[in-house]
Amino acid sequence: MNDQPSPGGLPGLDLDRLRAYLDAERPGLIGGPLSGELVQGGRSNLTYLVSDGSSRWVVRRPPLGHVLATAHDMGREHRVMTALAGTRVPVPETILLCQDDSVLGAPFYVMEYVPGTVYRTPQLTEKLDQRQRFELSWQLMDVLADLHSIAPESVGLGEFGRPAGFLTRQVSRWSKQLAASHSRDIEGIDELATRLAATVPDAPRAGIVHGDYRLDNVIVGDDLRIRAVLDWEMATIGDPLTDLGLLAAYWEGFSGVEPNPIAKGVGPEYGFPTARQLLDRYAERRGTDLSDMDFYLAFGFFKIAVILEGIHYRYIHNQTVGEGFEHVGALVAPLVAQGLDALKEV
Repeated sequence: MNDQPSPGGLPGLDLDRLRAYLDAERPGLIGGPLSGELVQGGRSNLTYLVSDGSSRWVVRRPPLGHVLATAHDMGREHRVMTALAGTRVPVPETILLCQDDSVLGAPFYVMEYVPGTVYRTPQLTEKLDQRQRFELSWQLMDVLADLHSIAPESVGLGEFGRPAGFLTRQVSRWSKQLAASHSRDIEGIDELATRLAATVPDAPRAGIVHGDYRLDNVIVGDDLRIRAVLDWEMATIGDPLTDLGLLAAYWEGFSGVEPNPIAKGVGPEYGFPTARQLLDRYAERRGTDLSDMDFYLAFGFFKIAVILEGIHYRYIHNQTVGEGFEHVGALVAPLVAQGLDALKEV
């Protein structure tokens, strides 16, 4: 794998090799020499901003080293964004997908650069007044409702996933992901997995599932309109309520937890609506009954816990790029406890 810093100092991205590949596959796209910077590293996929001096693009590739199967799928992400172009769900234009590991050491894709702000810290969200925080939250739910309203076959995604048995497979898949990142014992996590597997609800609904939908996975323009939804590598066709359970878990599940490098600046403690208010907004927009979300919320906590355990595994094996990873491992057990609590009535 090409995991060492390139001559420009970017781990996982050799600008010379990228330039040669783009010149061969998209002649004329690149003008001058490429420069680049890492703008998001290691917690999910690696994201780079590259420029030829006049135009800018974004390159995405999986993390370095230990990668959970299916959790960093470049082809999946590229396909969904390409399919959603022109719909009411805003996505960046996709430029090129490369599945050849010999270029950068892993599959990657290139997409357009969308200017705007990703609200992922309290320092950013505190610049919004309360009205703006609520309006942005309603937009977040409206875009998700729009996504779930799209018939998959209408955008060429009819065969993209297998909705039958989706929830059962999801619990099994994330349990396997947990086993793949095992480096320590975590109190309650096996019990949570077992109880989720035993309480899978009937899911007659099916739609396009984002898989990691939250505020810090959208780009917001200066006019506070959502300009692009990002991070589609876990998208599939399945039960849309899993997106809601995950969003609610991120929204309030880290409340009061410090240090917390994962989900800060959102939720009622920062002047945003409650998770229940977000769900009510979605229910009103979609006409969906959300009176029983216990399983979906618990599964959201379980999924986040597994993702963070994967990040912790990469951190202790020196395979992360960026800062704050030393705190991630301590977040897993509290999330598991909240997941078990959400299932207490089930």
